[in-house]
Amino acid sequence: MTQRNGNEMPMSYSNRFNLIDARQVVAAAEEEAMRHGWPMVIAVVDSGGHLVLQQRLDGAQLGSIDVARQKAETAVLFRRPTRVFEDALAQGGLHLRLLGMNNLVPLDGGIPLIRDGAVVGAIGVSGMRSDQDAQVAQAGADALPAAKP
Repeated sequence: MTQRNGNEMPMSYSNRFNLIDARQVVAAAEEEAMRHGWPMVIAVVDSGGHLVLQQRLDGAQLGSIDVARQKAETAVLFRRPTRVFEDALAQGGLHLRLLGMNNLVPLDGGIPLIRDGAVVGAIGVSGMRSDQDAQVAQAGADALPAAKP
């Protein structure tokens, strides 16, 4: 996010994302999960929150299928990592209002995919502890190729 007068300005959305990009993101995430022997589900959505690619690694629990997609959707809809919501809930108090929202998953493991300063999609990972899900999601996000001119 960019700063303007000390306040965060939201990033814009971009549709400069395709299946080839999603495959590269998922491949990097899968490699990280496999390196640790973590059975996970990896989901990638576009800037509109629509599923582009989802992969369930051998042995991943069935419940993680929906959770991975929901983490990706949360990250793209709110243009921030889902960890922000997990941390807010941990603080309690007024942050508990988040539990009344039906369009977000407050669990770490969802990360927006940023290209040229704009959100082009998001990755969501589920199957292990949320910090491990986030580690795999970050590996995927880091593999997003730069924009081609």
